[in-house]
Amino acid sequence: MNKNKNISPIINYNGKRIERIPVQTRILTSEDNIAQVIREYALPLMQQGDILTISESPLAITQGRAVPVENIKPSRLARFLSSKVMRVPYGIGLGSPTSMQCAIDECGALRIFCAAVVGGFTKKFFKRSGDFYRLAGKQAALIDAAETTTIEPYIHTVIKGPIHPEKVAQELSTELGYPIAIMDINDIGGCWVIGASKGISKQFLEQVMKDNPQGQSDELTPFCIIRRID
Repeated sequence: MNKNKNISPIINYNGKRIERIPVQTRILTSEDNIAQVIREYALPLMQQGDILTISESPLAITQGRAVPVENIKPSRLARFLSSKVMRVPYGIGLGSPTSMQCAIDECGALRIFCAAVVGGFTKKFFKRSGDFYRLAGKQAALIDAAETTTIEPYIHTVIKGPIHPEKVAQELSTELGYPIAIMDINDIGGCWVIGASKGISKQFLEQVMKDNPQGQSDELTPFCIIRRID
């Protein structure tokens, strides 16, 4: 249960009761193998018919995608573009030169620049949001800026999105014997399945996880078991 919110572990979805069971672990590092972590913490709690979701940032950390800010050297383009990002109360996003530089490294300077120009134009003249990320691509949208998390040793790191989340989800499902999805979820209603094994309804998971039962702070719950209750 998310200790910071009054969120029920059980919700109704299309007339059926669904239980969400967050799974607490230790702090994960790049030395961890995600399959072994699942075996250690999640598999002993799972039952036939369950689905396991994995938060994207902890998975990315095990892939070595957490970059200390002191190792990031923002370019002039990163500094310029980050200064134009609208400040919002729920996060820094690409509004930091270091996170913008990571987006440039992941997606390419030309693509990020073109996405910024087009996105700024459509937002100003057509009042349409989201074109920047649609053009920049998934990896730009998945970057977590430094100081987004409250968990050491990752407070002063930029966490890039996980590599090949669709492939990882399917490989883990094949190895472990359960449907698996990788999700990007926040506290403001953002809920996105970025990778899933065969047979999973992304719409179902995005609805039942929308209230973020895992939490967004220091709960240390990178996994969540989704269980239909008869």
